[in-house]
Amino acid sequence: MRFSQLFGRTLRERRADIESASHDLLERACYVRQHTAGIYTFLTLGLLSLRKIERIIREEMAAAGALEILMPVVHDAEVWKQTGRYDAIDATMVRFKDRRDRDCLLGMTHEEIVASLAATELRSYRDLDVVVYQIQTKFRDEARSRGGLLRTREFLMKDAYSLHLTDDGLATAYEAQAAAYHRIFRRVGLHDVAMVESATGLMGGRRAHEFMCFLDVGEDTVVVCERCGFAANREVVAATASCRGSSPAVPAARHRG
Repeated sequence: MRFSQLFGRTLRERRADIESASHDLLERACYVRQHTAGIYTFLTLGLLSLRKIERIIREEMAAAGALEILMPVVHDAEVWKQTGRYDAIDATMVRFKDRRDRDCLLGMTHEEIVASLAATELRSYRDLDVVVYQIQTKFRDEARSRGGLLRTREFLMKDAYSLHLTDDGLATAYEAQAAAYHRIFRRVGLHDVAMVESATGLMGGRRAHEFMCFLDVGEDTVVVCERCGFAANREVVAATASCRGSSPAVPAARHRG
């Protein structure tokens, strides 16, 4: 493929509405085009890069023992009503009615779908443990999209879900997924990445971590202890810190898996 044959063109000047340097470079180099706030078209070069990242993720997920599936974008709201999250989530989740007047929504996460699948597909405790994942387009109507691709409303997301018979099995799978993420970051060239304690948020659960890539344009803050290595998002550090010798906060940008 010749560069002169690409669909689209490079841009000489920065658009006035672009905030970040990374967004500016992606637009000017003919990787992406903004459709509207938080929604982008990936042009040929951008799509090639995206597919390469997907390939790396798939290889590392397979090495960690995860099985790929693909779940629906549109969900019947009934399964969400059973868990109580249909009414608990704000306008970030897009709700609508189909032509049969049934409540539906655009899936912003898939715990409910995985649980319903488990009810039909897992017949015995012998079917456990299992880890499934997907790479799928998601839509969350964020109140404020910013930073180009750093915080968008429509995005391609890899999300994994596991089901286990014991807490030990869960812990083993959690560690395997964390190790896979570290390998993925190294392979895509992100080396200054930290795994830090975070709030469980809308996903719930007893414990959560997020990966932080340290950048000057970050919007989250990480507190790191130079003595014991403890690291956490500032939002949860007061509740989770096991050491009081924390260093000054360091700005970081949140990574979406």
